[in-house]
Amino acid sequence: MTTAETFDKLIAALAETAEQVYGDRLLSLVVFGSVGRGKARPDSDLDVLLIARGLPPGRMHRVAEFLAVERALTPALEEARRAGVQTYLSPVLKTPEDAQRGSPLFLDMVEDARLVIDRGGIFAAILERLRGRMRELGSRRVWRGTRWYWLLKPDYKPGEVIEL
Repeated sequence: MTTAETFDKLIAALAETAEQVYGDRLLSLVVFGSVGRGKARPDSDLDVLLIARGLPPGRMHRVAEFLAVERALTPALEEARRAGVQTYLSPVLKTPEDAQRGSPLFLDMVEDARLVIDRGGIFAAILERLRGRMRELGSRRVWRGTRWYWLLKPDYKPGEVIEL
């Protein structure tokens, strides 16, 4: 099994487990980063954005709730390790309200997000609004080897405020 196939299998297990743990509270499950770009290495982490209603306030409380997903995924993670993929989950946990406010992290998802679950197209709409604003600004991603940065407004003038 290839690295990509191993990640695909793990993502399928993650989606099923997240649905079991969060139920109808789960709105979006998005894979981003190297796995989302299809450039994962055997040691890549699995960057995941999870949007759910009714998340507890505070990062640590949200992570504590997400531990149920991680525990349930232990067999799938062990199977991935046996296949040569030494990965771990890197979750970002947001409420719908958090997601609507946006995040600089979403810039990493504009071109490379893999929407695994997106009930009602909630996150797809957020990304499309961000893409539209970036088109208005003339934004472009600039690659430097395997890394990139965003040139958000090529004709930026000092003191100008850029709002996404």
